[in-house]
Amino acid sequence: MKKIILGMGLVIMGLTGAFANSGEKISKKVAASFSKDFETAKNVQWQRQKDYEKATFSLNDQVLFAYYNENGELLAVVRNILSDNLPISLSADIRKNYSEFWISDLFEMASEDQTTYYISLENSSETVILKSVDHNQWVVYKKIKKNIV
Repeated sequence: MKKIILGMGLVIMGLTGAFANSGEKISKKVAASFSKDFETAKNVQWQRQKDYEKATFSLNDQVLFAYYNENGELLAVVRNILSDNLPISLSADIRKNYSEFWISDLFEMASEDQTTYYISLENSSETVILKSVDHNQWVVYKKIKKNIV
């Protein structure tokens, strides 16, 4: 009986220790889901927002971001990628239609059995954020004009 209690105490201490460096208090449901989904995650840091909890962590030498709702359901996993990791059709479309822009941000978001790419492109006068559709085309998600002085 003492071994069971001691074992449970160590497990609880291990779980809280894994999340202690973040300074954020997360729900037990989210902590349990995260531990199950990403057993070997390292350097976990948490941020609590109004509608979700975000874990920033390392897994297989890559920084990932996992988003959970209050019920502990995984909403999405996000990672920054290089442009050569884009599907060929999306990469070709960028070269063809946005050759005067440079890439300032690019990430992949996996959620509900679907992967979506977001790319921020800039030139001297504007920033354009594109979202992928079906891995073969981009749609404009947002355009921002720069203040030119």
